[in-house]
Amino acid sequence: MDPTDACFAGAAGQAELLRSGALTARDLVAECLRRIDRHDRRLNAFRTVFVERALADADRADARLSRGEHAPLLGVPVAVKEDLAVAGLPTTSGTAAVEGAAPADGHVVARLRAAGAVLVGRTRMPELGLWPHTESTWAGATRNPWSPDHSPGGSSGGSAAAVAAGLVGAAVGTDGAGSVRIPAACTGLFGLKPRRDHVTPDDGHDSWGGLVVAGPVTRHVRDAALLLDVLAPGHDHTRAVTDTRTLRIAVSLRPWGTAIGVDPEVRDAVLDTAGLLSDLGHDVTRTDPDLRATSGSAGFAARYLHVAATAEARLDRPDRLDHRTRAVAALGRSLPRAAVRAALAQQDGLTRHANRLFEDHDLLLTPVLTRPPLRIGEWDRRPTVAALLAAARMTAFLPLWNITGNPAAAVPAGYTRTGLPLAVQLVAAPDAGTTILTAAGQLERARPWADRRPPGY
Repeated sequence: MDPTDACFAGAAGQAELLRSGALTARDLVAECLRRIDRHDRRLNAFRTVFVERALADADRADARLSRGEHAPLLGVPVAVKEDLAVAGLPTTSGTAAVEGAAPADGHVVARLRAAGAVLVGRTRMPELGLWPHTESTWAGATRNPWSPDHSPGGSSGGSAAAVAAGLVGAAVGTDGAGSVRIPAACTGLFGLKPRRDHVTPDDGHDSWGGLVVAGPVTRHVRDAALLLDVLAPGHDHTRAVTDTRTLRIAVSLRPWGTAIGVDPEVRDAVLDTAGLLSDLGHDVTRTDPDLRATSGSAGFAARYLHVAATAEARLDRPDRLDHRTRAVAALGRSLPRAAVRAALAQQDGLTRHANRLFEDHDLLLTPVLTRPPLRIGEWDRRPTVAALLAAARMTAFLPLWNITGNPAAAVPAGYTRTGLPLAVQLVAAPDAGTTILTAAGQLERARPWADRRPPGY
C-alpha cells in the first residue's frame, strides 16, 4: 500500500492494515515521522515528537503482531494534547511556565499505550486552553492544513492539524468549552466531546470544575468509536456506528446567550445536513428551543475567568505567560467569589432545562461555530475583553453542553466557497452518546468526507 494513503487511512483502517500484514508498524510510524519532519515546520502542530521511542514502540508492536497478539490500537500512531500527562515530561498546557515533570502517564495516555498505540508526540494548544485558536507569542501560530493563513481552531488545534494533515492516525484532545469540537470543525474532522465523566482528563485539581472531558479527533467516525472503546472500556461505541435506526432530530440556528447571527454559509451547511437526515428517514423538525433566557452565559463567563486565575496560580513560572493570558487571569482574580458560587449554583437548573429538549428528541442539530475558521492573528490587535467577546460570539453554540455535561460532536458538513471546512454539531441526552455515533456514521456513509485531503498533503 502507498505509505501516504496509509497515513490518511485513519486509526481503525490502520489497525486493520497492520493486523492483515499489509504493512508493518515500523513502516507506518516511520512514514508518519517523515511527514511530520516535512510538514510540521509550517503547520506547527507538535510541541514534542518522540522519534526514537515511537520507532522502538513500533518495533515492539511488530513483534507482537508477528506472534498473533491482538490489541485494539496495536501499532497505530497517535498524538495527545499537551495538557495530558506523559511520564517524565512537564504537562505544559500550552505554556512555557511548567517545569515539574509528570511522575507517570495520565490515564488517557496509559490506556492508549495499553491498547498498543504508538505515541508519536504531543500537540500544541493555546496557553491554558483559553482560546478558540492555537497561537502564542513564544510558540507562534499553529496553522490549518486547508489554508496556512487560517487557524485550525483551539484549544486542541495541534491535534486537529496533525490528523487533518495525515501526520497521525488519530489524536486525543480535551474540551472544556468546545476545544475538541472547534478544531475538528475547522479542519474537516470528526471531533467528539463525550458526556461528563465518560473520559475524564488527567488534571487531579479539576480546575475547570467538571467542564472538561477528553475526546477523540479523527478522520472517520469509526476511528473515534475505536478510541472511545479504549478510553472508556465497558461501552461498545463501535457497534453504534453501523446502526441504521431512525431518530427524532431537532434543528436549531439560535445561539444561546447572544444575539449574534449565523454566517450564511454556516446556516446553509446546517440546513443541508437537516435535509440529508430527513432524506435518510429521520424525523427532523425545526425547534429553536428557548435556551437563551436561562443559558447561564454570564455564569459561564465567571467560571471561565475563575479557571484562568486558578490555572495561573498553579504554574511554576506564571511570569512566562503571554500578556493576554495574564490579563484574562487578572480578570478572574477580580471576580467576587459570590459570582463564581452563583455560576456553579446555576448548573443543575440549567441542565434540567436544557435536557427537556431530549424528552421529545433524540438529537439536537446546530452549527458548531457561528462563522468559518479564523484567520491567523485576526484578533491580535483587539483589547483582551473585545477578543473574549468575539470568542464568545464565535462559539455561542458550544459551552452550554460542557455545563450540562451532554455529549456533543462536530461533524464535517462541506466547505466554504473558498475551500475552508464547515461542520455541524450533534448533541444528545447525557446517557445517549452512542446516538451521536449512529447519526454521524449514517451521515458519513451518505456524504463521505475523509477521501478529500488538504492541498499539498
